Amino acid sequence: MIKSIKTMTVLFRRIGLAILAPALLLIAVSAHAEANFTRIPTQYIAALGDPKAKSGTDAETWGLWVIDPGPRGVDIEDYADLVANADMAPDGWKFDRAAWWLEEHGLIMEAPSFPLPAGQYVVTGGREAMSVLTVEEPDATGKQPWSLAYGANIYDVTHLGCRAALYTANETGKACTPDKAPMSVFPMTPGTVMPEVEGCSKQDYQVLIVIGMIVETNS
Repeated sequence: MIKSIKTMTVLFRRIGLAILAPALLLIAVSAHAEANFTRIPTQYIAALGDPKAKSGTDAETWGLWVIDPGPRGVDIEDYADLVANADMAPDGWKFDRAAWWLEEHGLIMEAPSFPLPAGQYVVTGGREAMSVLTVEEPDATGKQPWSLAYGANIYDVTHLGCRAALYTANETGKACTPDKAPMSVFPMTPGTVMPEVEGCSKQDYQVLIVIGMIVETNS
């Protein structure tokens, strides 16, 4: 069994990102008995919590983009056109004026789906570390336990170049709209937080890249 981030890092450096599937299969099988690694089209998790956390009980507050929301985003400069089109983006998603998402290049994004479905996700931050994120089914109170394998924490598998924040109207009475965002800050420097926007409350999310799933099998 591969037990540490350090051991995994050495392995991934040797094989390179272009041929990860065989190595990830080895990790999945060695770390999870009777399990299969299934590579999937890249997905993205919007996660909350302490970057140093290795487990928690709040995955119900995490979201999932099954499709990369960046290329489907709308530039802030095109916000007026978005509104004029009945809040419908060119790629077919609906803009929510009460709760809207912004990314590091100043693109308005579609919202991820909530909550994060239960399962075992192979996650990375696109740097060195990879891990298996296990998300449990919700308990009776709706809480969803989660944990990262191999000693990884959220920061280890956060893509620092990807930034995402949810903006909602605060109680000042001022309008909360994307066109009030300070355009001079875009694109954002990796690791920084998204900007404050006049009239808005903001929630920053950490972005994890999903490249596969662990599927349990019975034999």
